[in-house]
Amino acid sequence: MKPLALLALLALAALCLVAQADAKPRGAESGRGAAFVSKQEGSEVVKRLRRYLDHGLGVPAPYPDPLESKREVCELNPDCDELADHIGFQEAYWRFYGTA
Repeated sequence: MKPLALLALLALAALCLVAQADAKPRGAESGRGAAFVSKQEGSEVVKRLRRYLDHGLGVPAPYPDPLESKREVCELNPDCDELADHIGFQEAYWRFYGTA
């Protein structure tokens, strides 16, 4: 009789453990997981990132290169790209497309 009672007790304990493992976490009732943060927390992260990028020097990020679009045009032409490797981008662009 003792082995049967022990077996029933172990089965009951196993069912309780399985039911507890399948239960939802406490914060999941709202439908929002850990992937979402409040607006205040999000703005603090952005401010921290801006401070990190500024390096504390108060220097703004550099402007994009105004010749980047012309550089991309030259890179798409294999002859211009090869010449740019030898004599420089601006001179190669000028030779192929006119004024830089």
